[in-house]
Amino acid sequence: MAAAAGVSVTTVSLVMNDVESRISEETRQRVREAARAVGYAPSSVARGLRTQRTRTVGLISDQIATTPFAGRMLAGAQDAARDNGYLVYLIDTGGDADIEREAIDALTAQQVDSMIYACMWHRVVDVPQGVSAQTVLLDCRPANGGYRSVVPDDRAGGAAAVRELVAAGHRRIAYIDTDDGPIASQLRHEGYLEALAEAGIPADPALHITGDTSAHGGRAAAEALLDLPDDERPTGIFCFNDRMAAGVYIAAHRRGLDIPRDLSVVGYDDQQLIAAEQDPPLTTVALPHYAMGRWAMEVALGVRAEGDEDATHLMECPVIRRDSVGPPPAQVAKPNRRRASHTERPPQAAPDR
Repeated sequence: MAAAAGVSVTTVSLVMNDVESRISEETRQRVREAARAVGYAPSSVARGLRTQRTRTVGLISDQIATTPFAGRMLAGAQDAARDNGYLVYLIDTGGDADIEREAIDALTAQQVDSMIYACMWHRVVDVPQGVSAQTVLLDCRPANGGYRSVVPDDRAGGAAAVRELVAAGHRRIAYIDTDDGPIASQLRHEGYLEALAEAGIPADPALHITGDTSAHGGRAAAEALLDLPDDERPTGIFCFNDRMAAGVYIAAHRRGLDIPRDLSVVGYDDQQLIAAEQDPPLTTVALPHYAMGRWAMEVALGVRAEGDEDATHLMECPVIRRDSVGPPPAQVAKPNRRRASHTERPPQAAPDR
């Protein structure tokens, strides 16, 4: 290969191992073309021994790789790694602590240049032993600081969701929250209260209701809200996630209520195959999964400098406007209109006497 390129063996070695030197770009290109012609590729193991870098990053996740919900985080991380000439070793632990420990040991033995520790949901974590201080946390924040991390700005996202309803003219706005108590729930509730306060709307505890994070939970919570007296019922509902918002749609439709004519709804997550598929399509707040994954990888590789090493970076959650928000009904005290279900019998005529 050296002869084909018209250079010395030393020059070939310097070029193929990306060693800084005064070799011209023209010569470098000639060596690379000669290498391609003979199918040569440098050994990453050997190069790692010389440079003390393997150009690999380990990414440990709980369930991200097995669900489409947060898969965009992996796409963002992998794109950033590829753009910078790095390979990603991905290990999905399924939330198993034993597998997690084995993964950390394996990646350490592999001498990866950096690690990313990622979670399916925004939460506070006890970082496992064996993870170095240079590890970047993705979609989670450390219980005791000491790590760089990136999470969605859920407080600002909750406030943005409520502002959509306020801007449409709503004053009776409910928040259907989760009863699981994650940090995202607390932050979105704080955003809900913040947006109400800035609009001069008193917070009504009766309009903050919880349920499990499913369509069933959202439907049950919506039924309770719609059973309030007509002049106390909400005209707009903000939901902790899109699945709960889908349950609100079911409860509204069963009562003959039209969205958004009779009731406006805002979700959270912009979850694939849920938000845009509702009838009408759901206005929601998007989790910035791709941007968070890319940010974490760029920080792990050192191509992005982000202030203090143990700072938590808040990523903006944009509102995705669709068709589920409109002005409140002209008459808030509109009675519930129930549709007869197949289990309900029509009223019977009085017998002849």
